[in-house]
Amino acid sequence: MRKKVTVVGAGNVGATAAQRLLEKELADVVLVDVVEGLPQGKALDLMQARPIEKHDYKIEGANDYEATAGSDVVIITAGVARRPGMSRDDLIKTNMGIVGHVTGEVARHSPEAILVIVSNPLDAMCHVAYKTSGFDPQRIIGMAGVLDTARFKLFLSEELNVSVECIQALVLGGHGDTMVPLPRLASVSGIPVAELISEKRLQEIITRTANGGAEIVALLKTGSAYYAPASSAVEMTESILYDRKKILPCAALLDGQYGIKDLFIGVPVKLGAAGIEEIIELDLTREEMAALQKSAASVQKLVDFLDQQMASPEG
Repeated sequence: MRKKVTVVGAGNVGATAAQRLLEKELADVVLVDVVEGLPQGKALDLMQARPIEKHDYKIEGANDYEATAGSDVVIITAGVARRPGMSRDDLIKTNMGIVGHVTGEVARHSPEAILVIVSNPLDAMCHVAYKTSGFDPQRIIGMAGVLDTARFKLFLSEELNVSVECIQALVLGGHGDTMVPLPRLASVSGIPVAELISEKRLQEIITRTANGGAEIVALLKTGSAYYAPASSAVEMTESILYDRKKILPCAALLDGQYGIKDLFIGVPVKLGAAGIEEIIELDLTREEMAALQKSAASVQKLVDFLDQQMASPEG
């Protein structure tokens, strides 16, 4: 029996994720968006590509959640980008409302689904989805570390002029400038990158990784990254759908691991049919642990703000 994936949000990230799912022949897809005609039009366009791409997987566009019933995985990309004159708090409150509504609808129609959260601010939106859905925490997974790690791997491969497939690397922490790349664990076919790249150059690559999204925004001027974020969400989804048990860096709800409790933060996890099947706790150095704690503190501030909003009468 075919798998079914719902993608909420038919913008650039959502539509690209839908395309990747279909062309990798991973699942039938339902693309949901509040804009009338948008998901239907993109779905029809993607259906008409089937004879060329030579696959028979189906996609349906919808403005409500009836068609999403029984989804195995739901990728949530819905939300707004920060607009001129919009404060950071306004952005968080707006996306909190959107993700909360979406999660409630998803939980009602697909109570056994696993949620992959892409909406920003990523780690905080995982918290909203967790509180709203009532799902077990292993079924709420944030996409950030896969993307940040992909950027780190790319920059290392370009510096060394080697295939990206030879690079092993890992980025932990929150999705933002407090993310924690781990150069100590980065290698090229088992060779530590520290033996191949100078410390100064390695730090420059780490800085570029932390600013990876901002670099793309500056170039595009009227948008943000979507190809790599979509690919990241789809890699996570594939591991879940087909019980691949890949170890990937994802935002997971920690329960004391790394000295962090009741907070979604990026750590290595094993992704399989049950969602997060194991949280991998690395033996970090004192400096690495301090950086992760700093990143967690930054996420905690956002979560505290969200909790205040959710508890208020207007929240």
